Amino acid sequence: MPKFTPIDLTNTYNHRRTDGSPWDEGTAAAVAGLPGGDNTFWGIPFSGGQAGQPSIVVAGADGDSNAVDIPIADPSTDGVPYVVFQHTCDARALDEEGNLRDSYPLQAGRPPVALNPGEWLANYTLLYADGTEHTAPIRRQFEINNPLNRSQSTYAAKDHLEPVALDFRGPSPRNLWGRMQLNVNVGPLEALTSGEGVWLLYALPNPNPDRQITGIRITPTGRASIGIGAITLFHGENHPLRHSKLESVAVDLSSDESAGATELDVDVDLGTVARSYAVPAFDPDTWLGEERKGWGDEVGGDVSLVLDVAANPDATLTVGDHEFDMSGLRETGEVTASDGNATIRLLTADRQWVHTKIIDSSTGQPTPARIHFRAPDGRYIPPYGHRHEVNDNWFEDYGADLLLGSTQYAYVDGTLQGELPVGDVYVEVVKGFEYAPVRQKLHIEPGQRELTISLDRIANTRPDGWVTADTHTHFLTPETARLEAAAEDTNMVNLLAAQWGDLFTNVGDLTGALSGSSTDETLVWVGTENRQHLMGHINLLAYTGSPIFPLSTGGPSEGYIGDPVRRAMSEWAEECRRKEGVVIVPHFPFPESEVYAEVIRGVVDGLEIRDFWSPSMDTFAVHEWYHLLNSGYRVAAVGGTDKMSASMPVGGVRTYANIGDDEFSFASWGRAVRAGKTVTTSGPILNFSVNGLVPGDELQMASGGGTVHLDVSAVSATPIHTLDVVFNGKVIASESARDGALSLTLSEDIRIEGSGWLAARCGSENVAWHVWPVNMNAHTSPVYVVEPGSELFQQPAGEHLITVMQGGLEWLDTLAIPDSPERHETIKKVFHDAIHDVHGKMQRQAHGHPH
Repeated sequence: MPKFTPIDLTNTYNHRRTDGSPWDEGTAAAVAGLPGGDNTFWGIPFSGGQAGQPSIVVAGADGDSNAVDIPIADPSTDGVPYVVFQHTCDARALDEEGNLRDSYPLQAGRPPVALNPGEWLANYTLLYADGTEHTAPIRRQFEINNPLNRSQSTYAAKDHLEPVALDFRGPSPRNLWGRMQLNVNVGPLEALTSGEGVWLLYALPNPNPDRQITGIRITPTGRASIGIGAITLFHGENHPLRHSKLESVAVDLSSDESAGATELDVDVDLGTVARSYAVPAFDPDTWLGEERKGWGDEVGGDVSLVLDVAANPDATLTVGDHEFDMSGLRETGEVTASDGNATIRLLTADRQWVHTKIIDSSTGQPTPARIHFRAPDGRYIPPYGHRHEVNDNWFEDYGADLLLGSTQYAYVDGTLQGELPVGDVYVEVVKGFEYAPVRQKLHIEPGQRELTISLDRIANTRPDGWVTADTHTHFLTPETARLEAAAEDTNMVNLLAAQWGDLFTNVGDLTGALSGSSTDETLVWVGTENRQHLMGHINLLAYTGSPIFPLSTGGPSEGYIGDPVRRAMSEWAEECRRKEGVVIVPHFPFPESEVYAEVIRGVVDGLEIRDFWSPSMDTFAVHEWYHLLNSGYRVAAVGGTDKMSASMPVGGVRTYANIGDDEFSFASWGRAVRAGKTVTTSGPILNFSVNGLVPGDELQMASGGGTVHLDVSAVSATPIHTLDVVFNGKVIASESARDGALSLTLSEDIRIEGSGWLAARCGSENVAWHVWPVNMNAHTSPVYVVEPGSELFQQPAGEHLITVMQGGLEWLDTLAIPDSPERHETIKKVFHDAIHDVHGKMQRQAHGHPH
């Protein structure tokens, strides 16, 4: 027997849906626009008529209480536990004296919210072949409702619009991108703005399912018009409009089909496939034993197809050409397709709501961290309040979630709750670079309510004066920035307002002061990233007072169409300095032009020197920094992420700055950066000294050079492989661990000659799978070496700097849009002054006069 039998009402229809009467004005328009013909709603097929033809059975019009009989042409149909009506009613009703009252005034084109719920409008009677019958009352807002029922959910019936799974990636209809982020809508997105009405679907329970139904009698009370568009008999066992909770099922296919499993069409008749997705292959023992933990997994490799489905137990799931009867899935845990060539397995049999605490073992207190729960089959299990699938697109989701490669995490304040599967579950907890990442296999018992996970330190640099900072983040709210920074053990986060064409972000968060979201151990300051698409970008951090505007200049995509070049970045930097701020060049040296002039003119405090995608510290950005140092221009190395999406962790590349015994503040941090007491790292904790002097210090050497003692140490939660000391950019001492080690040290005496600089760096073959993957490396700022009569200047480096700055002048005079002749010359002077300074060094070297 088929699952459904639609009833032919052709000979019973007594009105066209376009008639207008007997409905009030709003209902009439809605009824005329209701879908007709053959339709499937909530998986139930209905056979209706077209709007311009007889297409609705009306009863109760204008106070009429005469019954309308609907014969069923084939009385042989039995085994009908439910009769499903596609119907609606008028928004008007009789008053207390039995008179048809005027319709309520429409509100935004719809009836008001309250329309006499529970009002008895009709009886529906099932007529059986043996002469017996069964009658059920039909009440407003219970079994029936008017078609424009804004905020008037019906208690025992459903609107014909059913949940539709969306993909937040789009494409999205105009002005509805935000709605796409829900991953679900009731009906198509267009229904949100169409103002169209709905049919109400009511499944009338039949207490005598084995008796033949020969007809249905509609007996109105006359209090309001009702209309029936279609009727379908349901032959299943369960209420057809009631679905089970969301379950995850794995689809096991033949090897021939598995490769393209995620491309197969998927559908379920009595329910919704909320999500169809690929789950990477998961070997628990391998995962638990990996040395590199906490920084995501590379996208790729074998995957399996998983479906998240909310469906009626009588539903049929279709995957490609395979059909699965889901009626036994919950009981057996596995169903074979009707063709015998595929299987589905239930992955979410029993679940338990668990409250979890993450504890810092050194304090015994809850601590912010990021967490990843994983089912034995490899699925991510987010804590409640976090997405099942993290949206890592630019400027689309800046909630407390993270995606590293193929691994998703949730940021939490140390406490969290949500459903976990009863039985085995796997967890990863991460908190920055100074805690050992946790990977554990857990076992959740039936009825378990509490879970505690401890984090252990591998280092504690704070008592030695070190504080950590991310110099470069975007889009987060200050409070979310604080949470994510605390969870990543980052003490300071610089959240930067910026202009992107005609988009301005975080401008409303600018206060010129420490953010109120800050705590004693996690500080947030909203500064600005001021940008020019060719001359460069500049981060203006922790300045006081009014914003430094304009945020961008010179045209797209930093500025807007036709924007002239109003200010040099050096001018922005000088204003920041006057306002007690810190000046950082982000993603040095790009864009490559005025950035060199800023350093040469001494208005920059630090450079973000890390190249992403590169396995070593011998990168273009690092070598450009070396060019400046080798030309005699001192500037610190710092670390920032340029976080603009949920695929970059706050502090994933960070700055360690030593404030000594000073009070922890943005001011003390800024002084440390300006003094060069910094390390930039994406994992290893690197310490370096030369004769006891540390980065930022000067080592005075006797003429002719001498021997210095180098001390370097690095510790890391992830294996590191190399440890170098460089003098003027050349490696002069090195230590390595071929198979990787969690710590490396180097202690060596070495002879050096001439002025210059010494710095340490550390390398790892392990990758943190940020949106721009980065190896887990580190680099200190220099200890500067000063030898009397010797000035550090390397001619090729100086020539390179001049060439790039001349390119900036060429652009200004050829392609830039000047703001005014005066402004144009002022901006050019920045370049000319810097070039003049480098030329001066060249001339002194050429004539043998170092000073």
